[in-house]
Amino acid sequence: MNRAFKWLNILPLMAVLVVTVHSPLANAHPEPGLVTPQQRLQAPDFELSGLDGKKLRLQDYRGQLILLNFWATFCVPCRDEMPQLEALWQGFKDQGFTVIAIATDRGNAKEVKRFVHETALNFPVVLDPDGKVRNNYEIIGLPTTYLIGRDGRFHGRVIGARDWANEKAKTMIRELLAK
Repeated sequence: MNRAFKWLNILPLMAVLVVTVHSPLANAHPEPGLVTPQQRLQAPDFELSGLDGKKLRLQDYRGQLILLNFWATFCVPCRDEMPQLEALWQGFKDQGFTVIAIATDRGNAKEVKRFVHETALNFPVVLDPDGKVRNNYEIIGLPTTYLIGRDGRFHGRVIGARDWANEKAKTMIRELLAK
């Protein structure tokens, strides 16, 4: 009887966990949740090919606030936040803000191109098929987003999907653009 009582106490907790993990709201946090570094280090430069085959180098965007997003087409939270990133980019691109999305799909450029076309993304999307840049930026989960200042140094990192269309995210971008 004691064992049954323990299970009855645990069942409501398990139900909350299942609902939370499987809820669409669990994938996108309303707060940007930017984790700032103790020391603002220089972001490692890289050169990757865009979907059009042209090379993109991070240092070519020096002077702009960069939202560097690591994502993949197989990652549902990644896919869900892409339209929000597009809207954020559209709202701030004329103020020195850019979004660069690094697709970590391995050898699946066709799927990346299809998704970018269907979602009407206009910010730069580049491919990291061998994972060198992903490893250099120590990506442990997708999506992961870095904010890089106009000086090329990290402002911070966000692990997991966020609601980039809300006012708190926009305020954060405005504040970082003002620095």
